[in-house]
Amino acid sequence: MTTLTLWRPTGPKELDLVRSSGWRRWPPRLPDQPIFYPVLNEDYAIMIARDWNVPASGTGYVTRFEVDAGFAARYPVRQAGGDSILELWVPAEELEEFNDHIVGLIEVVHEFR
Repeated sequence: MTTLTLWRPTGPKELDLVRSSGWRRWPPRLPDQPIFYPVLNEDYAIMIARDWNVPASGTGYVTRFEVDAGFAARYPVRQAGGDSILELWVPAEELEEFNDHIVGLIEVVHEFR
C-alpha cells in the first residue's frame, strides 16, 4: 500500500483528544467546522502552529501521519495561498471513514510555545 504523508497543526485541546484515541484518530469536527483539513507540507503546518495556535491557546503542535494514498485521492487538494500552501479537504461527515484509513500512529513532530 502506498501512503501519503500529511501534517496537521493543532492546539492542546485537539491534541488531548488525539492522545486519548491512542494516537490513531482525529476527533469529530465541531458544528462550525465543516471541513477537516490536514496540510500537504510541513513548513505550512509549522507556520499555522506557530503563528495561529500559539496566540490562540499558548501552545501549537505539528503532527504528522500517513493515510492510504488511494483513499486520500478522493479528496480535493485546495490551494489556500501560495503554491506550497496546500490542504486536503475532508468533509466533516467523512472524518470517521478517513480515520479508518490512517496507517500507523499520529505523531507530534514540533511543539511551539
